[in-house]
Amino acid sequence: MTDRALHWILLVLALAGIGIAGYLTYVHYEELSPLCTTGGCEKVQSSEYAKVGGVPVPLIGLVGYVAIFVSLLLRGELARLATAAMAFGGFAFSVYLTYLELFEIDAICQWCVGSAVVMTLIAIFATLRVLKAPDEDDLGPPPVVHAEPEHEPV
Repeated sequence: MTDRALHWILLVLALAGIGIAGYLTYVHYEELSPLCTTGGCEKVQSSEYAKVGGVPVPLIGLVGYVAIFVSLLLRGELARLATAAMAFGGFAFSVYLTYLELFEIDAICQWCVGSAVVMTLIAIFATLRVLKAPDEDDLGPPPVVHAEPEHEPV
């Protein structure tokens, strides 16, 4: 898979994450009940774990997804590493939140599961992007090489 393909996949996933976290942030601040088919979304969103240090978890997710998206707009190895580092931080946070849903809150939020899946995929593809060797597609056109004419020995 080329760097360009990985980059586009990551951009789409980051936008999906922004959509999910943006929706949940909107629901939080408008004090609405989220659309839910699992029956647990409202319980999760109104639990004592729905804020970290007074900041709503969906807002933390939104900021994280936007930061990942911005890192994908930058070029270079440092930007790739930043994307992967943020993705791993988001993945770890998602694992923690999933633990809370399963063992502390005793409810599952479909939006939270969706976000966890998106962040997991971002972590996987960002890691692949860092680990893969650049291919010709990544490096632009090959350099022009001027061959020296062969000379016969005198």
